Amino acid sequence: MVTTETAETHVYPVLWQQDHVLIIDQTKLPQDYTMVAISRCEDMLTAINSRLVRGGPALGMAAAYGLYLGARDIQTDDRAAFLERLEAIAEQLKGSRPDKANLLWCLDSMVKVAQDSGGTVAELQTKLLATAQEIQRQDWDICRAIGRYGLAALPDTPEKLTLYTHCNHGALATSGYGTSLGVIRTAWQAGRLEQVIAGETRPWLQGSRLTAWECVQEGIPVTVVTDSMAAYCMQQGWIHGVLVGADRIAANGDTVNKIGTYPLALAAKAQGVPFLVAASLATVDFSLPNAQGVAIAQGNVADVYQIGGTQMCPPGVGAFHPLADITPAKLITAIVTEKGAIAPADLANYASQQP
Repeated sequence: MVTTETAETHVYPVLWQQDHVLIIDQTKLPQDYTMVAISRCEDMLTAINSRLVRGGPALGMAAAYGLYLGARDIQTDDRAAFLERLEAIAEQLKGSRPDKANLLWCLDSMVKVAQDSGGTVAELQTKLLATAQEIQRQDWDICRAIGRYGLAALPDTPEKLTLYTHCNHGALATSGYGTSLGVIRTAWQAGRLEQVIAGETRPWLQGSRLTAWECVQEGIPVTVVTDSMAAYCMQQGWIHGVLVGADRIAANGDTVNKIGTYPLALAAKAQGVPFLVAASLATVDFSLPNAQGVAIAQGNVADVYQIGGTQMCPPGVGAFHPLADITPAKLITAIVTEKGAIAPADLANYASQQP
């Protein structure tokens, strides 16, 4: 991997530059804002596995560029051999984060373009780069649409809105605007936002490290709370809506997302607070009737019993670290997509509109 370089303060987590990709090293935020230059598929795999880049859409874009970098290094003029090798690289990239629907969709789209396009190997390589760039452009448009539909789905109150969000589904997780945080950005730009309440999102602290950092960059008022304070904030009547993203959504609206999403939905339901899932239609797996059988990946248990280098528990204590949980569709007010705010019961009607 090429040495790290300091970047200007623009929140674009994945950026194509002539012959390489620049990605923000999100593991160093909020203390340091740096970008890493990547010129090989192997280095993109390392970046994904090391979580330098994260968030469904951003991972999808990173994987798409990684596939192009891998395709660029395939040394053959034989189309069949090129496609065979391309498919193998795509499978390798899929294995880095098989839980991310956007990543799988982006890679499948790239491979299909190569399979369906005519021309020489060199022309296929050029087409793959153009496709990765188009995926990035489309994500920007999708996030802006999600922002507009999400704002329209929030309560029409005389006072400005206070919105609760979990994890980070903002600029850092997308092409630069965000899904759930994109709704918040849109509300801020429209003059309808009072403040954001960001749950810290233990154990990786994406809320306090990343979402809060993004808000500060744009002057959006943000207050960080521990995850255990969310229900109290709703009970006090401070929260007008809860906004979360999604790793994967089943056809019935069941949503797999960062651990801690499910209890937020339970608290919101109990307090009558709208609970919105913001995600593109590409996040929906219409082949999956519901999410109850979805396997939840496990993280490093050291992340639970220590913070940084400081151990928070006595020696010998067990730890448990599921990376995500499942929020049943019955707890979700609406799933906000680029096609509109959709009631979970109506989601299956949009299968034909999936990109």
